[in-house]
Amino acid sequence: MSTRKKFIFISVSVIILVLVISKYWSPILWSFIIFIPPIIMGIVDMTQQKHAIRRNFPVIGRMRYLLESIRPEIMQYFVETDTEGRPINRIFRTLVYQRSKKVNDTTPFGTQMNVYRSGYEWMDHSMYVQNTYEKHTYPRMLVGGKDCIKPYNASLLNISAMSFGSLSKNAVLALNKGAEIGNFAHNTGEGGISPYHLEHNGDLIWQIGTGYFGCRTDDGNFCAENFKKSAINEQVKMIEIKLSQGAKPGHGGVLPAIKNTEEIANIRHVKPHTDVLSPPSHSVFSNSLEMMDFIKQLRDLSGGKPIGFKLCIGKKEEFIDLCNAMLTTGIKPDFITVDGGEGGTGAAPVEFSNSIGMPLREGLVFVHDTLVGLDLKDEIKIIASGKILTGFHMVRAKALGADLCNSARAMMLAVGCIQARECNINTCPTGVATQNKSLMKGLVPEEKALRAANYHEESLHSFMEMIAAAGLKDHDEIQRKHVNRRVGMHKIAKYNEIYPSIKKGCLLNKETIPKDYKEFF
Repeated sequence: MSTRKKFIFISVSVIILVLVISKYWSPILWSFIIFIPPIIMGIVDMTQQKHAIRRNFPVIGRMRYLLESIRPEIMQYFVETDTEGRPINRIFRTLVYQRSKKVNDTTPFGTQMNVYRSGYEWMDHSMYVQNTYEKHTYPRMLVGGKDCIKPYNASLLNISAMSFGSLSKNAVLALNKGAEIGNFAHNTGEGGISPYHLEHNGDLIWQIGTGYFGCRTDDGNFCAENFKKSAINEQVKMIEIKLSQGAKPGHGGVLPAIKNTEEIANIRHVKPHTDVLSPPSHSVFSNSLEMMDFIKQLRDLSGGKPIGFKLCIGKKEEFIDLCNAMLTTGIKPDFITVDGGEGGTGAAPVEFSNSIGMPLREGLVFVHDTLVGLDLKDEIKIIASGKILTGFHMVRAKALGADLCNSARAMMLAVGCIQARECNINTCPTGVATQNKSLMKGLVPEEKALRAANYHEESLHSFMEMIAAAGLKDHDEIQRKHVNRRVGMHKIAKYNEIYPSIKKGCLLNKETIPKDYKEFF
């Protein structure tokens, strides 16, 4: 007799026995409350056809799926070391939590980093440390070129793009109130400006994606009239055209149907309870010259506010073509946000997240050097976005050419994220990345707003302390030569050796174009 037939025979026999015994001795019937459910589960497992493990090993086979479901938590809390966690290890997660709560963020007994492994990085310090700034009075950066009527004096660290929809309303409220408390900017993400972005009057960077949410017609095209209504709002300080995102370049945004509530659909002007897939490219322009015209149009409609664009570098010749269009038309963006392939997202195809898009460091260097080589950098600020978590990450980005930094995941951690990585299935246990009201209620905006502001302040303090430790009087003095990288057991290279700078204007003359650039011209 086969195992399956034996199991069915025993199960049926037990059920018959229960019925017989229950007639004469009811106390024994209660003991079968323990046995009947597994028997039913076993019968279900043997008769279902989707899962071979459950079919071959009834009841016991279910343990495989249970263990698989809690594997991430077991790995995070019991298996991985402080330096191994991905995408953000425990050292950095703990640092963000400590700074957001303003508790002790010092570390005992030395670094846990392996300082002799290839890839380890550090900054040169000086014997003549500077201390030319006062805590709580951090430097800012003016964003706006000659055509910008209303430049914005931005913090050196701001909240990167995250939409309402991807994030809960409580998370948006907390982040925006935190931005208001700390006097830094909050990027709306491509989902448009929601009432929760406006409630606490925090500065906004309005991101315009390929879906034109918040400024679209019924058929999904750009609507100048709707754009102007929101763009002239005093709370909107800058406007960012999203070309691509580091976590999924070449792929439009994704809002799963489970997160697309009636409220979100109304804000985005889409059908509720359906997957909202942004197109992979813009419909309002199809080449670099048309894009420059679009930048001018947005600047005019907004009353002269800073207009920029965000991209992850892919084909280098396409970015160079954009720069040539700036020279041809005389129209320049006020800022360019460079995202890296290591950037985060609420939902992305695995192949896009893992295998498409230039990492931040290489992308940042290329954008900066191209602008310098074409003599465009003076009017255009560069914002680095992509796993910016600590003061050193800001120093490194500045050394490679960034003027400002944006952070998304660190800000999420500051308001309660535990890296559960359930952003795409609406089950975020901390209420940060979900539209489930029963989970969302756990996040108290008033409490978490202060944590976002604390993290921002403490990170800037750390950044400025590192600048002072390098013997520099101003953050703009940081250069590639100040940062080192181990490239082998016995070999160290400075960033200016790994990423050699190019001369200002050298790309304007065929005879002075560096070898690495010639194929693109």
